[in-house]
Amino acid sequence: MKKKPSDSITFTCGLQMKNRFMLAPLTNQQSHENGQLSDDEYHWLTMRAQGGFGLVMTCASHVQEVGKGFPGQLGIFSDDLINGHKKLASKIKSYGSLAVIQLHHAGMRSPYEVIKQKAICPSDSEKHNARALTLDEVYQLKNDFIQAAIRAQKCGYDGVEVHGAHGYILTQFISSEINKRQDQYGGSLENRSRLLFEIVDGIRNACGKAFLLGVRLSPERFGMKLSEIKIISQQLIDDYNIDFLDLSLWDCLKKPEEYPDSDKTLLQHITELDFKNIKLTVAGNIRTGDDVQNVLDSEVDFVTIGRSGILHHDFPIHVMKNPNFKPIGNPVSVAYLKSEGLSDTFIDYMRRWDGFVEEINK
Repeated sequence: MKKKPSDSITFTCGLQMKNRFMLAPLTNQQSHENGQLSDDEYHWLTMRAQGGFGLVMTCASHVQEVGKGFPGQLGIFSDDLINGHKKLASKIKSYGSLAVIQLHHAGMRSPYEVIKQKAICPSDSEKHNARALTLDEVYQLKNDFIQAAIRAQKCGYDGVEVHGAHGYILTQFISSEINKRQDQYGGSLENRSRLLFEIVDGIRNACGKAFLLGVRLSPERFGMKLSEIKIISQQLIDDYNIDFLDLSLWDCLKKPEEYPDSDKTLLQHITELDFKNIKLTVAGNIRTGDDVQNVLDSEVDFVTIGRSGILHHDFPIHVMKNPNFKPIGNPVSVAYLKSEGLSDTFIDYMRRWDGFVEEINK
């Protein structure tokens, strides 16, 4: 039967998502430097819940202070941060949306000017001014991911997503180019992916079967190989410890870098996996109502929306009313973005996207 964007989804953990739209975990730099939730970030995220997203995910939220990846990042590394998260999760859920926090650690991608010390990495990296973690520090990192999930559950979040994509610390462990460790966390793919699996197992054991648990992976860039990510993905599915897999593809319809002569798109390589009861979501250039339907028709369970969710807080409502909906064209004015819940800080950040924000000639 053809999937409709308005269809609800029931995850293995028993939770139901009211439609097939997830707000992507979007960097926005709007919170306080100590990791506390700001009013601006609260407003931006809760407005998307009000706008009909079935699942609202926070930006990447760091599980250790040294894992901070950008200024104004929302943290989940300390009990001191709980009150903000309780307020945020409660409000998101009040609109019938699932509230999910993304657990993150930037590793060697933590800028020195942000963390005021050397970044940490599976192996020494002179290029990134990063030092290798000791084995005890790897164990601590694993525990801090698990503790962050326990903290998130206490805050009232429906679940967490473990960020294993985009060149951050779990990607750094998986990458044979970056990870040169000689212990049980380096060498073979089994060893390089060990930390990810131990974190997932630890969260499931600590938070129980009724807690929504997802993993984000990216099959390309940052030393990732599609063939290895497919193996890891299938193992995550087969172990039944996750509820959904979130693949960041950059562009769903591109050809894979590892197989340039393949007649399959990157998305087709992913959908070949045997997903069993595990739900699949993908991100990557899904901007219009037609894009949403095309991706759902490609054996994907729900779509992850970034750019169009910034432009329209109520993008899901538009698409469910009009399957051919197209978002407003760029560039858009500062006033328009403010009306869509973006603060001055977030708008400044969006100027990094070429042609996104209208520039007024002075």
